[in-house]
Amino acid sequence: EVQLVASGGGLVQPGGSLRLSCAASGFAFSINTMDWVRQAPGKGLEWVSSVSSGGYRTTYASSVKGRFTASRDNAKNTVYLQMNSLKPEDTAVYYCKAGGRYWGQGTQVTVSS
Repeated sequence: EVQLVASGGGLVQPGGSLRLSCAASGFAFSINTMDWVRQAPGKGLEWVSSVSSGGYRTTYASSVKGRFTASRDNAKNTVYLQMNSLKPEDTAVYYCKAGGRYWGQGTQVTVSS
């Protein structure tokens, strides 16, 4: 059974930081590109970042570039999203996605004073 369990979300003040994790199981994690996707309240899905299978290549949406850093640990079957300088507009449910087809359950990030 494929599982993607995201964690690390919460309430943070503007300018703060959070680190999201997504633990994977049930598929060949190390050969799959991993994505982070978010959905803000009342809006559609927005791609945030991708990490190549080996972790050597990362890409980011322009809205988060320079503030967010994606990484992965293939030994732990886990992908991470370090989010710094958070803004209220970063408020969303954050999902991890594997190989373009498997989705996690999401973790809520709320940026508010």
